[in-house]
Amino acid sequence: MNIFEQFESEVRGYCRSFPTVFSSAKGSWMTNTAGERYLDFFAGAGVLNYGHNPDKIKQALLGYLMRDGITHTLDMYSQAKQRFIERFHEVILQPRGLHYKFQFPGPTGTNAVEAALKLARKVTGREQVVGFTNAFHGMTLGALAVTGNSFKRAGAGVPLGHTASVPFDGYMGQDIDTLNYFEAMLHDNGSGMDTPAAVIVETVQAEGGVNVASVEWLRRLRQITQAHGIVLIVDDIQVGCGRTGSFFSFEEAGIVPDIVTLSKSLSGYGLPLALVLIKPELDQWAPGEHNGTFRGHCPAFVTATAALTFWEDGRLQQAVAKKERMVQKQLQKMVAKHVPGAQVRGRGLIWGVEFGDAGLAARVSKACFERGLIIETAGIDDQVLKLLPSLTITEEELQHGLGVIESSLVAVLTGKDGAPTGEAHALAEAA
Repeated sequence: MNIFEQFESEVRGYCRSFPTVFSSAKGSWMTNTAGERYLDFFAGAGVLNYGHNPDKIKQALLGYLMRDGITHTLDMYSQAKQRFIERFHEVILQPRGLHYKFQFPGPTGTNAVEAALKLARKVTGREQVVGFTNAFHGMTLGALAVTGNSFKRAGAGVPLGHTASVPFDGYMGQDIDTLNYFEAMLHDNGSGMDTPAAVIVETVQAEGGVNVASVEWLRRLRQITQAHGIVLIVDDIQVGCGRTGSFFSFEEAGIVPDIVTLSKSLSGYGLPLALVLIKPELDQWAPGEHNGTFRGHCPAFVTATAALTFWEDGRLQQAVAKKERMVQKQLQKMVAKHVPGAQVRGRGLIWGVEFGDAGLAARVSKACFERGLIIETAGIDDQVLKLLPSLTITEEELQHGLGVIESSLVAVLTGKDGAPTGEAHALAEAA
């Protein structure tokens, strides 16, 4: 690892939590250069919903490359893009009664957010955008402006303006409806809040600490935005593509956003791809007004099209629902036994355990790594242990990982954080 320490920038992050060199991966397992296996409860921060190197997607990609399929087209027409649009409409949008235009920005989540914010401002003629406390929308300036994390915001180096932050669901306690505050600000001419161009929201704040908005809260937010002519943007970059069970995270609430941003698991294979779904009446871009060199990455269109086969029937959604119940039950049981004051929250296969001790989550994550499990932390103070396994993980693998979390928690609480040499990978091989 000296080569990384010698040459790679100090900005590197995840490698500090998981200090090993990985060489291969399959399904829910990652293997390092020493041949040691790790169970993956991180899934590339939500990029690998279908696991590492899923066969059906890999075969589609290899076949495309072997026949010299075109790789780069900017926004020129390509067969790969045509097939993706057709299948996404047939498999995802049409069955849900959704009608959106497709915009392909540069292939990152933050670029999708930038496009959404720019379009909302263009369409409404207004400047201000409302975000929420503990939100995370990306690292470019517009996305940072609606991000709550002060450490990330400070990295901008310039003022981040034309935004306002209001409390997310539950931010002021479970007995307070934070939308009362937002609505009062909109109605009061003395509040200092102009009618915004848009509201941008994550239905589950993943990086913010796995904070889950209730169905009722989301429905009311949609009602408020409609009443005031405000564009509602749902950022589904991390918790879309099935992470909460349904393909879109807002489906359970029965709402229809004006704009939806997707990326991360959209390609299904870890290839960069981003998509902005826009209600047709809002598609008021001039040609080339928002562009990007790599917005026509055809191999990603190929893998994204293959990934849609997971959604041709209800089996994956049913499997996620079953695993959701398993995870919730096991985590609640673990917390009640070992740390009664901790909170368990989540949906689908994104779950968080918030400990009373801000440093406990990081220590448990480290102990898990020593025992062969990759799991990260989240929240403004990294106070939440965040579970993000692939949607295709087997029930046996899921149980194994949950067992590692509990044994790691016990080790931390009893001051026995380190794993004996070889224990981690003996456990992995046994699984």
